[in-house]
Amino acid sequence: MNLSDLNAIPLKRDRKKRLGRGPGSGTGKTSGRGVKGQKSRSGYSRKIGFEGGQMPLYRRLPKKGFTNALFRVTYDIVNTGQLNVFDEGTRIDIEVLKAAGLIKKNAERVKVLAKGALSKNLQIEAARFSAAARQMIEAAGGKAQELAER
Repeated sequence: MNLSDLNAIPLKRDRKKRLGRGPGSGTGKTSGRGVKGQKSRSGYSRKIGFEGGQMPLYRRLPKKGFTNALFRVTYDIVNTGQLNVFDEGTRIDIEVLKAAGLIKKNAERVKVLAKGALSKNLQIEAARFSAAARQMIEAAGGKAQELAER
């Protein structure tokens, strides 16, 4: 065995790119950043929507009109097929649905939709029912009671 027979052990990871180490390195002088300007400086990060000093689009457009976001009413949805987990004759309200994990813990209103077959007689209290869901509940011998808005 001679020294010329030895092979280098392959590296487990790529070597770090050494910037600014002369023209022979391929990344000398400007270190691959082009020429002068803000983008060539360290620590530069452009804000979203920045247009090079030009007045950004979101500031050029007029801000007017109505948004319904403050007054929107949202409902958590429960399908009739999911209600088969309850025993026959059970009274189901929002608290029971939360405890069963069928709606979120912070839910305020529930709407029952007719998806899936309902085979049990249940008394259900909810903010809203679709017409088909109400018909399905009553056909199974149950009762659909709509709660008054708070």
